[in-house]
Parts: sequence; structure tokens; C-alpha cells
Amino acid sequence: MLMSTGVITKELLSLRDDKVADFTSRTIPNIGRNKILGLKTPELKAIAKKYFGTKDGEKFLNEVPHKYFEEDQVHVFMLSLIKDFDICIKETEKFLPLIDNWATCDQYNPKVFSKHKNEIMEYSLKWMKSDKTYEVRFGILNLMRYFLKEDFDMNLVDRVVEVKSQEYYINMMIAWYLATALAYRYDDILPVLKEKRLDTWIHNKTIRKACESFRITPEQKNELKLLVIKTK
Repeated sequence: MLMSTGVITKELLSLRDDKVADFTSRTIPNIGRNKILGLKTPELKAIAKKYFGTKDGEKFLNEVPHKYFEEDQVHVFMLSLIKDFDICIKETEKFLPLIDNWATCDQYNPKVFSKHKNEIMEYSLKWMKSDKTYEVRFGILNLMRYFLKEDFDMNLVDRVVEVKSQEYYINMMIAWYLATALAYRYDDILPVLKEKRLDTWIHNKTIRKACESFRITPEQKNELKLLVIKTK
């Protein structure tokens, strides 16, 4: 049952903007236009901050699933403000299965996660085994956020490469992860492409995204372009 009658929802409805909604709808084509009110991210973050820790905020977090995209956004922006890791991960586990689009998934970024990397690694590997698109995407996203620099682990790269899916938003996340990994760990990641360990679409998309990165040198880009798999 959709619960969309509270104070926060009413405030969102009062700020709706059809032009913004039309634009947002074009960037998130897999959810219906009727789910989008049309508020910009700074507005949504301000509302989340305004109600975080209040009775209305607590009520809102328990009124799920939400009806509108912007409600989902406010929800994750509120959760991102939680400083207690145990509470944050509990709320994450409750809401993550309800996420239905890449924007809400990708903009969910609790600062407290960065202080608990070992735990987040284990949760991410668990989420990557889910049958829900955005749980898998969120798992890979967190491995990209926290384990490609000083905490790099090739075993985690292998786990991402092992993910097999027909879902566009999972495969795009894999390509984004690997392109980012190339930027930081080029020599470690290049064999994944040379050995053709990926689905052709992910393989070529990884190269394309890597070649768009300013972190990849011209020489590296030339080498990557030679690895593109030609398709009919």
C-alpha cells in the first residue's frame, strides 16, 4: 500500500514543477512520468535536512513504499545523514529493495559507510548476489567508492567481473566500475580486457567510458581502443 499523505509529501507536492519533472523523466525512463513531481536535488536535500530527526521525518521513513520519485530521494538523503552505522545499515537493508531507479541508487551515499569499510565490503558482496537490480548496482557502486584506491583488492574486481546479468543498469554499473578501476589501477585491470573476461557489450562500454576519462593517458586510450571487440 502506497503511503503519501504526510507533511513531507504535502510539501513536495506544493513545490512540484512540470518542466523539471519532464526533464527528470527523460533521464530516468524506466519510471512513469506520473511518479515524478519535479524538484531539483538541492531542494530535496534541504527538505531531508529540515525533517531529519523529527517526528514527521520518522513517520515519513516508515511510510513505505512511497508514491513519488522525490519521496524516495528525500528518503535516501535522510538516511545519508544518519551517523550511527548500525542504524544506518538497518535502514538501508529495509529501503534498498524498494529502490527502482539509478538516480536514487547512485545518490544514496551515507558518510558513515566510509568509517566501516570492512562491513560495507561484506554487505556489498551480499547485495551483489541479490535478484533485485538496484541492490546489485548499489553493491558494485560501494566497491567502486571505497576499494579502488588505497584499499584496492583484485579479488573484489574478480567478484564484480563474475556478476552476470541481462539488466542494463547492472551492466552499465559494471562498465562504470571497471572504467574507474582502469583510471586508478590500469596495469591491474587491463588483463580483464585482454583476456576477454566480460560480455562484449560490457567490454566495449568499459573501454568507451575509460576513454572519456581525463585520468586515462592518451597512450592508454590508444591501447584500449585496440581492444574494442567489433560487432556486426
